[in-house]
Amino acid sequence: MYSISATEAIVETVDFFTPVVDDPYWFGRIAAANAFSDIWAMGARPLFALNLVGFPVKTLPLEVLSEILRGGADAATEAGAPVLGGHSIDDPEPKYGMAVTGVVHPGRILRNVGARPGDQILLTKPLGSGIVATAIKRAVAPEALAERATRLMATLNKAAGEVLAASGAVSALTDVTGFGLLGHAWEMAEGSRVILRIDSGRVPVLDGVRDLVEKDVLPGGSKANLDWVRPNVRFGPAVSVATQLILADAQTNGGLLAAVRPERVGAVLALLADAGVAAAHIGEAAPTSAEPRLEVA
Repeated sequence: MYSISATEAIVETVDFFTPVVDDPYWFGRIAAANAFSDIWAMGARPLFALNLVGFPVKTLPLEVLSEILRGGADAATEAGAPVLGGHSIDDPEPKYGMAVTGVVHPGRILRNVGARPGDQILLTKPLGSGIVATAIKRAVAPEALAERATRLMATLNKAAGEVLAASGAVSALTDVTGFGLLGHAWEMAEGSRVILRIDSGRVPVLDGVRDLVEKDVLPGGSKANLDWVRPNVRFGPAVSVATQLILADAQTNGGLLAAVRPERVGAVLALLADAGVAAAHIGEAAPTSAEPRLEVA
């Protein structure tokens, strides 16, 4: 955050990656939506974006690049932020994303720390996109599940972010991306010096994802996430290994994870529902006299 006045500060984020789906238009939309997500996770409003492109100009037709950029432009239009230009390089593997500039009141910026004992934990999207993306790459994803996951990854966190920022009831906020739900929840717990208790039965998961996990269709990053976070998590005896892996699944443009003051959680859930966001109430923050941790039942 860079303050430019008593009432305005600039926030900046950048993200890009290789294709997670086969269709270039949807890849562009997903990559752009993912880049914008951090702006809403800070309680900010996007101002403009710049394209970041790596493209193999000698081996892929330029029509593919045009479709990627069209997808990104459509996502930016939906976000309410113009694309002012960007930079491209010749690259053996396609890569796309954006640098996004936003604005926020310096006193109202939201961070991934600050959760308080008693806060209720909300999640605004189902899990499983990393697992489905792996299934797509292996050509084993059911068509309906692949389409559902693609549209989920391309869905902006705009509505959820705007509601949460305007509510004044959020103690901590982050988006669930590469570290998975467990990884980002652990960052919140550690930085806030609390216990985060998650009810795995309340965590929404894309239909069909568990079947893929049972067939060992998993990204390596999700397995690495679980290995990394496991020392800081107490899993209940009923939490299966498959469930643990889903909770650690590396997401692309996943939902927002919010710690909300307990007296306001019902009102916030209602506001999210009115905005078309099917948020789930998945747990709570609790005090600790020792080290912070996650507890998953």
